[in-house]
Amino acid sequence: QVRLSESGGGLVQAGGSLRLSCAASGRTFISYAMGWFRQAPGKERDFVAAISRGGGSTYYADSVKGRFTISRDNTRNTVYLQMNSLKPEDTAVYYCAADPFYSNYAPSWDYWGQGTQVTVSS
Repeated sequence: QVRLSESGGGLVQAGGSLRLSCAASGRTFISYAMGWFRQAPGKERDFVAAISRGGGSTYYADSVKGRFTISRDNTRNTVYLQMNSLKPEDTAVYYCAADPFYSNYAPSWDYWGQGTQVTVSS
């Protein structure tokens, strides 16, 4: 069982930056790939980024490549999403997810946080 808790969301102007954090409970954090997904009102939950268990591999949606960076600190049981050059279309609730295996398909992930709102104003 893994419990996830996101933080760091908020309101930012277009072009600004935010860093999201996701703290995981338990002693098996390194057993899980970690991912970030987002969901805008009336839309499906979309893949944003993911990182392998050891942090050696990262994956990004085309829409955020070059602007967002995912990282993890296995000593702190925490995964981060650094978001730069934010655009109004990045506005969504951002969710942290954990699963033993990486996928860009949201339903395949086992554990989810409660989400944190990111709003980018134009």
